[in-house]
This record gives sequence, structure tokens and C-alpha cells, in this order.
Amino acid sequence: MSVFNQSRSRIIRLIFFLSFIIIVAQLFNLQVVSGKYSQLAMDNAVFPKIVWPERGIIYDRKGKAILNNQIMFDLMVTPAEVRKTFDTTAFCRLMELDTSEFNKRIRDAIFKNKAVRPSVFQSLLTQQMQARFEENSWRFPGFALVERPVRVYPYNAAAHILGYINEADTRDIERSGNFYRMGDYIGKSGLESHYERVLMGQRGVQHIIKDNKNRLVGKYEDGIFDTAAIAGRGLRTSIDIELQQMAEKLLANKVGAVVAIDPKTGGILAMASGPTFDPNQLTGPEKNKNYSKLVLDVAGPLLNRAIKGQYPPGSTFKPMGGLVALDEGLITPSYGFPCPGRYLLCGNGKPACTHSGGGHAANLRLAIANSCNSYFTHVYRMAADNSQYGNVRNGYMKWKEYMNKFGLGVRLGIDLPSEDRGNIPDTSVYNKEYRGSWSSCTNLTLGIGQDKMTATPLQLANAMCIIANKGFFYTPHFVSRIDNESAADSVYVSKYREKHEVLTHISDTAYRATIEGMADVVKVGTARSAAIPGIEVCAKTGTAQNSTILQGKKIDLPNNSMFVCFAPKENPRICVAVVVENAGYGGTWAGPISRMIMEKYLLDSLTDKSKADFERISNTNIMPAYLKKLQFITDSARANEWFRKTKDSSYIRRFLTDAGTGTPVKNTPPLRPDEASWLDLVAVLPQEKYSRTKTNTPII
Repeated sequence: MSVFNQSRSRIIRLIFFLSFIIIVAQLFNLQVVSGKYSQLAMDNAVFPKIVWPERGIIYDRKGKAILNNQIMFDLMVTPAEVRKTFDTTAFCRLMELDTSEFNKRIRDAIFKNKAVRPSVFQSLLTQQMQARFEENSWRFPGFALVERPVRVYPYNAAAHILGYINEADTRDIERSGNFYRMGDYIGKSGLESHYERVLMGQRGVQHIIKDNKNRLVGKYEDGIFDTAAIAGRGLRTSIDIELQQMAEKLLANKVGAVVAIDPKTGGILAMASGPTFDPNQLTGPEKNKNYSKLVLDVAGPLLNRAIKGQYPPGSTFKPMGGLVALDEGLITPSYGFPCPGRYLLCGNGKPACTHSGGGHAANLRLAIANSCNSYFTHVYRMAADNSQYGNVRNGYMKWKEYMNKFGLGVRLGIDLPSEDRGNIPDTSVYNKEYRGSWSSCTNLTLGIGQDKMTATPLQLANAMCIIANKGFFYTPHFVSRIDNESAADSVYVSKYREKHEVLTHISDTAYRATIEGMADVVKVGTARSAAIPGIEVCAKTGTAQNSTILQGKKIDLPNNSMFVCFAPKENPRICVAVVVENAGYGGTWAGPISRMIMEKYLLDSLTDKSKADFERISNTNIMPAYLKKLQFITDSARANEWFRKTKDSSYIRRFLTDAGTGTPVKNTPPLRPDEASWLDLVAVLPQEKYSRTKTNTPII
């Protein structure tokens, strides 16, 4: 062989050798170092089935399960496994979808959770749809059914307390630091939200082998890589579910709230808000549709008025005002005020009183029993003008400090999200409004629970606990203990076991005078409707003025009916606050409701009188009349906005009337934004009047 040929031979051998080394190295990389293809093969042959745990059960004070679980199925999709030959038409026909919706859901799954991860395609299938898919699942690679424990509310009650769950959205996932994944459910409101980490449990995974037709045929490696789901822990609450159901029935077709608390523990026995809804509406396959209806209802069934409704407390505030003056040494229990039927010391003769003359405010006890406005107006002015604080601003801030200790104007810290603080205004509010020039006459109606003062029903019930306990309270709460409670759970429960001695320095004499006056309110005063045979009840009625703004105009509404109470007088076991909007006097509606709540809890039954009142009140509709008009205005505003954005007139046509007759127009063809019409849009929106005239001017 020539020297030239030997050189060429070596080069060729070297090329082959290097190629061999590269191939071996790549094979080593693919087989040993890189797990990419191993994972792809694994994904192709094995389905990682998420096992969602059962959420913890919530029990009432007697051990009844008031929030439980049942099993339904989610349809999951892994977009990367949906083949190009996928029969979209057959799938959409099976699942009762159109193809555009199918494509949108696939795109959303890829965008939110990547193509290689399972995402919820359709949650909580009906039994019929689940059965149809199971029979045909082999035809649709990339789709699988996964069990989902779904919440069920056996007593159809306590919707605002228990709350609801829904799939975690992008914001939930980000806030949790990616602890949650797409498909996880999370508490959105109520106890479900506040105790999420206790109730949620821990998800598990089952690895299941798929055959060449995408059917699940058995466990992978006998399940050695599976992890078991761990169920969430239960909550033991202070709720009396029968009392809760009664409170909700009494508020049927009414706007208002009921709160009942055990003053010895702070445990909430019942909390109802009206109008309410069946919590089962927010579970199962129709939950999103039902939620939309509830959101659009201007009566606010989703609003928990017990913690978010802000009401002038009216005369229910007077026992607190009296205690402040007693503690400050401004009055004694025997202090009287010569009330002629209205308050004259600020020159305008306001506020007026129900009584006049006859010594109806001859002492604190009589003033409470007769609810004398002049007496408590003057008592407030004495506190604000107290000379030991130098000026009215300092005196007012001291008075405000007392109010905060009573739990007014501050969040109490209940174990529900979104509690409101109510309002006890700061001096800066009056300084700004009156340019620094104001006196105790400026806001004198604070003494009778009006002016800028507002409180939630929860705050009023808690204030009664402080009076009943003579100065201390426990933070109102629902959960008394957690199943298998550990030291780590103290973050949830410890603050509810702490005794707050906020006003225990007030003398027993002062408390006794106030409590006796509240007992007289029931015996001879304005709350005789709350009397219970054999039980001494202490109470205070209130009637607060009420108004609303509709179409830019102030509308005076019937007064709110307010009522606070506790019983028995000695060794109190229950404190109640009731608000019924637009219902008139406190003793007419709120008083009987309070009596029935106390009777049910203390006696476990109702007297014959209360049974009759229960039927009368629960079947009476006193929903505010303006709500129908407000609903029409709100719905037509949405229709108009939809029309402006989409030019789709199908929704807005429901609000059109004939310009000549005023009758609704039916069976009209779709409208065009630029067409002339003889139709008027009758809705008047809060800021603008939207009308359609016989000119060529379009609806705007």
C-alpha cells in the first residue's frame, strides 16, 4: 500500500472512531444522564391520576355534620396527548359542546397549565354525562375522569357562614407561591376560606398504565410510586344548626341580620343574613350559573349583612352611652333630666322624644326603660364637654376610646373574611366638614346612636356580651376546636380563647343600674314583645331612620327595626342582636324575632304565642319596594353596556317599549346601532338617561 493510501486509511478510521464515540456518548446521555425521553415514554404509557382528598367536615355544637362531602367527577385533559386525528365533532356531540368552545378550553388549558400537564376541561360532570364519557373514553386520547369530593350542605343553611369552594384561579396560585395547582379547589368565602389549610387535606397521586387505545388498565409497578391522599381535618363549631335554620326562616323575604352569641365563650350560636340562598346552589355542575344569578341580584343575597351591614344603632346604643357617663363620674344612677319631649339645650329642639313630662327620665333606669332621647343626648354632650380633658376634641376622643372598647368602630376579628369595622368617626372628619369649628351640639345625635355612627349586627351582639359579662368578652367566633388539634393550630384558635377585660374597671353599681334599666324595657317599656315567661330578659329597642339614593334622588324609607338583648338577667347564656330593614319599630319585628331565638336556645321549644308569631313573621314579605326598580335599572344598564360593546341587541330588547303606548315590544328583529326606530329604552341609569327616539340618533 502506498504511503498516500495509508494516510487516507488512518483518516477514515479516525472518522469512524470519532463517530462511534459520539454515538455512544449520545446514547449514554439519552439513557443515563437525560431523563427527557424516559419521561416522554412514561407520560405516553402512564397516566398520573390526581387523587383529591376529602375536605374536612364541619360540625355544629351538637356534633351534627352541617357541611359534608360527596363524590363527583371532573373531566381532565392533557392537551399534548390530544392527537391530530382526534374526532372533535364526535367528542363535542358527546359532551354537548360546540367546537369553538372546545378549542377555547384547550387553549386555556395550555395557557394556564402547559400542554403536558392535566387540566380541568369540565368540572363536576352530571351522572348522565359521566356515564356517556366512560363508555366512549377509549375514543378520546388525552381525556380522563378524576374523582372529586364535592361539598354538600345537608341542612340547606348557613351559606354565609360556611362559604363555598371553587377551582383555584391564577391569582390564588400566585398568592400561594405555586402551592396550589390548576384543578385544585380552594375555599373562597366563609369558614371554607378562613380555615383552608385545615380543611384542604393533602392531594395524592395514582400512576396507572395506559394501553395503546388510551384505556387505563392497571397500576404502574404495583403502585409503589403512588401517594395516598390525606383527608382534611374537621371543625367543631358553636353553631346550633336548628337555631340557624329558624333565624333564616324568620328573615325570609326580608333584608336584615340576626346574630346570637354565647357570652361565656364568644361562640356564635347563629348568624343569619337576609336575603340568603341555599348553599347547595354553589356546588355541583350548575354552580357557576347559579353564582352569576346571585351576583346580579341587587338585593345582595351573597352579602353577609351580619358582618358587613353598617347600620346606625339608634336607641340600642343608649345603655353604652349611660355606662360611659357613669364610669366618668358625670352622672350617678339617680341622675335625672327634665325632658319636656324634645332636647332644647342646643337651640333647635332636636331630637324629639316619644315621652314628655311625668318624670319619665327621672333616673338612668327610667331613662333606659322609656328610651328618652333628651336624656342620652345630654349624657353624650356631658362626656364630650368633660372639662378634665380640656376641650371638646379631647373629650370626644376619650368618648371614642370607650366606643372602641365596646367593639364599635373596630374589627372584632371573627373567623370569617371581610368583616367591616363600622364607623365611629374621628375628630378629623368633623374638623374637615366644619372647618375646625364644631361643638358637642354639632353631633349631638351620636348620643342616640345616629349622626355618623354605624355598627354591624355582630358588633351590637358583642356589645351586649360586654354588658352581660360586666366588662369582658371573648372574640366572637364559630370554631371551638379543630379535630386532632396540634400546637401549630394555635394560630387559628388561641385568640378566641383569650379573655378581653376591656371594661371590667366600671363599677358593679353602674352595670347593675344599666342592666336593671334594660330589664325594665321588657317589663314595662318598649320591648314587652320580647318577654319570655319564667325568664328575665334584658333588652333595648331601636328605630333608626333609613334612606337610599335612587337615580340621584334621596328616597326616605321606612325605619330600620333594631333590637339587642340578653338572657337570663342573672348568669346570661345568650346575647342577640337583630336588624330588620324598612320594618318600623324595634319592638314590632326585631323584638319578637329575638324572643323566639332566645326561647329556642334556652327552652329548646317555642311557646304557643311564639309559634303563632313564627308563622306570621316567616311568611310576611317586607322586602323594600324600591329593589324592583333598582333591579330594572341595573339590568338595563348591563344590557345597554352589552349592546354598546357587541352591537348584540338580543339582551337590550327586553327593556324596550313602544314610544306611543309604553307597552313592551315583542318579536322585534335585531336592532342595528345606526337604525331609526320608534322605540324608547325605558331604563333610567344612575348617571345618564339612555333613550331611543324617532330620530336617527342611536342608543348610546
